[in-house]
Amino acid sequence: MKCRIVLLVFFLTPMLLGQGEHVSHIEGLFYLDQSPVRIDIKDGILSKIVRLPESDKSSYNSYIAPGFIDVQINGYASIDFSGADLTVDGIRRATRALWQNGVTTFFPTIITNSHQRIKTNFAVLAEALRQEDIGHSIPGFHLEGPYISPEDGFRGAHLQEFVRQPDINQLSEYQKAADGKILFLTLAPEIEGAIDLVEYAVAHGIIVGIGHTAADAEQIRRAVDAGASISTHLGNGCANMIHRHNNPLWPQLADDRLSPSLIVDGHHLRPEEVRTFYKVKGAERVLLISDALDLAGMPPGEYIAGGKKVVMTPDGTIKYPEQNVLAGASLPIGRGVQNIMIYTQCSLADAVHMASRNPARHFGLSDRGEIVPGKRADLVVFTRNGDTLEVQKTILAGKIVYAQ
Repeated sequence: MKCRIVLLVFFLTPMLLGQGEHVSHIEGLFYLDQSPVRIDIKDGILSKIVRLPESDKSSYNSYIAPGFIDVQINGYASIDFSGADLTVDGIRRATRALWQNGVTTFFPTIITNSHQRIKTNFAVLAEALRQEDIGHSIPGFHLEGPYISPEDGFRGAHLQEFVRQPDINQLSEYQKAADGKILFLTLAPEIEGAIDLVEYAVAHGIIVGIGHTAADAEQIRRAVDAGASISTHLGNGCANMIHRHNNPLWPQLADDRLSPSLIVDGHHLRPEEVRTFYKVKGAERVLLISDALDLAGMPPGEYIAGGKKVVMTPDGTIKYPEQNVLAGASLPIGRGVQNIMIYTQCSLADAVHMASRNPARHFGLSDRGEIVPGKRADLVVFTRNGDTLEVQKTILAGKIVYAQ
């Protein structure tokens, strides 16, 4: 059986397998300690982890880990979750493209936009969630904005014309359109009405992140007291010029109640920033995200995004050429897994946990995120070529949805 699995990993032509071929077990190197294991699967659930003889270790070069969980992704493979032409079929294409990168769970993210666009697109996303073939990958959604700082720099790439003050009734409308599946809200706590909205959201089961903010220490403390628990893409959505003492970074780093989500694509944060955030917060609390745009998964070149010309370079950087500033992210969350190992010298297990176990625990996704009997069989199989992770197979609820 060992040879059969190795052949599947290395000799299958790249394919997406529709709703997937059921698997009963898989063998490889366990990501926690690099020991050989057999993982048994029954009815889409992890049933047993069997340790294989260490003498067999040299027979394997594929690692088995929990499927990646990306709680902030704006689009993929030309599909923009905030776009005017969003369809269920488009979401299906983006989901299948994400499977190729080992992502088994993600939160489609809608950013600052018109009231009607946000409502309409949440309704489309809610319909996609009900689809049998992709619904397992989409437990809910992220609303990033529109209740953010209107200031240049802190606002990031969000359009100023749609930035507005927090409104409980408006959020309730969005949640109704989303069929109750908005699980994550990012806002700026200094905006009038923000603290009331944090309290309302938390009381209704929504995790609140602080982001695109120019808040001071007291405003951040009040938001955390009200229930905010994430620093959304910490170090980004921030002006280039900030006060050396009074800025949004120090109070978020200092508050142990906040877990940071980080874009570790090599472009949005410098290695020393990542190392600092990691040392302060620890491997138990960091959440890796991609924050990818619809251009992610597309070839390098010139594109139009948000009505503006952008350039994607061969290394995955997306810039507005006129201002020479970042326009968004293009690399999948797996790049963050490999980069954070390089930047911090953390273990493979810790890097994987930041993209699987940690977000699952923070967002109450108790059925996934770890390789433990009783959890859903969401797995990624990859090889390591130097510092690069190469996805060979993705398993969702016990079904192979991608194989290389």
